[in-house]
Amino acid sequence: MSHSSKGAIYMAAAANLLIAVAKFGGAAVTGSAAMMSEGIHSLVDTGNQGLLLLGIRLSNKQPDKQHPLGYGKETYFWSFLVAVMIFGLGAGVSIWEGVDKIIHPHALDIHMVASIGGFDVMTYHVVLSILVVAMLLEGLAFRTAYRAFVTQHPDTPVLKAIHDTKDPTVIVILFEDSAAMLGLIVAFFGISAAYVLDMPLLDGIASVAIGVILAVTAFFLAVECKGLLIGESATAETRSKITAMVNAIPGIKRANEIITLHQGPQSLMVCISVDFQDNISSNQIEATVSQVEADIRSTIPGVAKVFIEAQNWRSHQELLAQ
Repeated sequence: MSHSSKGAIYMAAAANLLIAVAKFGGAAVTGSAAMMSEGIHSLVDTGNQGLLLLGIRLSNKQPDKQHPLGYGKETYFWSFLVAVMIFGLGAGVSIWEGVDKIIHPHALDIHMVASIGGFDVMTYHVVLSILVVAMLLEGLAFRTAYRAFVTQHPDTPVLKAIHDTKDPTVIVILFEDSAAMLGLIVAFFGISAAYVLDMPLLDGIASVAIGVILAVTAFFLAVECKGLLIGESATAETRSKITAMVNAIPGIKRANEIITLHQGPQSLMVCISVDFQDNISSNQIEATVSQVEADIRSTIPGVAKVFIEAQNWRSHQELLAQ
């Protein structure tokens, strides 16, 4: 986990905590369902960042007898749990709040807070100001996460990088902040329309819309994390690089099969079945195996384990056919 990635998580957590307090205050003075949903959303996001940091910390534990390949997948588990929390708490409560407001609509509690220069400051103005400030803070958090992500994938288009990345933590922050920005926009217009048109129903509809945004976000996050939990290989580019590297080493006829598996964002396991030249000695095989492992480790970042099997190509194909 890079320093920039952790910085993005800390930035998002601090912003969400401040925003949550402000939103709950706005919901308390107006009774807005959309504002309450936004407060719950920010509070859940704050807890989510804590879970991501916990996952990063646990993933750094050293391998032991019970987990010989390490604890790298802790990051994947806690990221998946974040997706579940966004769906269950964020989306579920927001939709419930909205439906309740639609079934039992009541006008927003709008009253004067202060008079400044002849302008009456109403709770309505305070709530909208909170939403605008929240947009600015979410924008800063999103920019920090986006920069960290681009730093990790400098030469890759964003959508492809999101699909290929093996580090879900920054993706979670990016998705959360994107959903937060959309939710804030919906809340802003929903509360404004409910006040201007005197239609409390619109406040409830805005809350439901926020819940739907969170549910969709949680679904896409869960799908990304699910693949990593099950076990994903290295990128096609990395696999091709390993294959070419192995086949180019003297003493090797061909690589029968190469299997790569991510045990964590920075922990890649590589398993290779190799058909050696027939006239090669055992000492040469040992030297070649050492060279293969050294070349792979020096060329491919994050390789934690390399397992090499000596096997005749025909025998390997027969075993695969069984």
